[in-house]
Amino acid sequence: MNAMLSRVADSLYWMSRYLERADHVARQLDVHLTIVTEQAVDAARRRRRRLITCLVDEKEHAAAESSDYELADLLTFDEDNPSSIVNCIAAARENARQVREQINSQMWEQINQMHLTVRSQSMQSLWNGQPHSFYHWINQEVYRFQGITDSRITRDQGWHFIQIGRYLERASETADSLNVDFRELYASGLEIDAIDQQTYLDWVGLLRGCAAYEAYSKVYAANVQPRHIVEFLLLNPNFPYSVHFGINRIQSSLQVVGEETETPKSARVYRLGGRLRAMLDYAQVDEIMESGLGSYLLNIQNQCGQIHQAIYETYIAYSIEDKLKAA
Repeated sequence: MNAMLSRVADSLYWMSRYLERADHVARQLDVHLTIVTEQAVDAARRRRRRLITCLVDEKEHAAAESSDYELADLLTFDEDNPSSIVNCIAAARENARQVREQINSQMWEQINQMHLTVRSQSMQSLWNGQPHSFYHWINQEVYRFQGITDSRITRDQGWHFIQIGRYLERASETADSLNVDFRELYASGLEIDAIDQQTYLDWVGLLRGCAAYEAYSKVYAANVQPRHIVEFLLLNPNFPYSVHFGINRIQSSLQVVGEETETPKSARVYRLGGRLRAMLDYAQVDEIMESGLGSYLLNIQNQCGQIHQAIYETYIAYSIEDKLKAA
């Protein structure tokens, strides 16, 4: 993989990660704004605090805590917030622009139209109109982009870097959401299987925030139980938003990229992915809960970070010595 291909891989990887992040933020906001209308004031405040913990930089916490309007504005249109929807889509578009020759024309048209539409909106008009429709539209447009990507370009190295970016972002987000929600429940002194009307809404919100409620209900017949939720979002190998599914996809793409590029140190990247995949392959939910769910989820997030760093060191920013060896 030469320097030019490294830049292409970098742009495709981040294009995919930023779009996945925009999709996640939009869904979390939509679910939050729906559920808080049905919760008591204290429960709604706790839910907002959890969302802030997951999605907002620590230095912005105070501003986001004041109201749902301020939180939505920060996460949707704030140009000083790198994880706001408008910034994520702009960053994805810029990465796509840099590799226009490598992607399908419909992919470019789709992401460019998303960018232009979001830029034409404002928080005030959105709040006075239909915020749920807007966030749902973001989700649908990201899905459309992913559908175009998976149906219109060849399964070459570029496609695999898009998959790695998508699923690494998604696995990290799901693990983070699980960790934050369960940490608060433990801190409140509730038994892990204790569910009342307010906590029921929180568990359903967790599933919906991970695009999982309908799929979960088909497996568990709408029996909302925390252990089942952990098992489904963490260990289910067949659900596209579970951590296990995402890591399986990452490992498959890392294998293809490693075989095709023969880049020095590619074995290390594959080994890191394989270690995390094996950890999930043989995990049992009861053992995870007994040994400590929080530490398990933090371990997953740390390993996702290690995989990201290894991808950069191996395929995107590897040293001149490694480039000469690969020549």
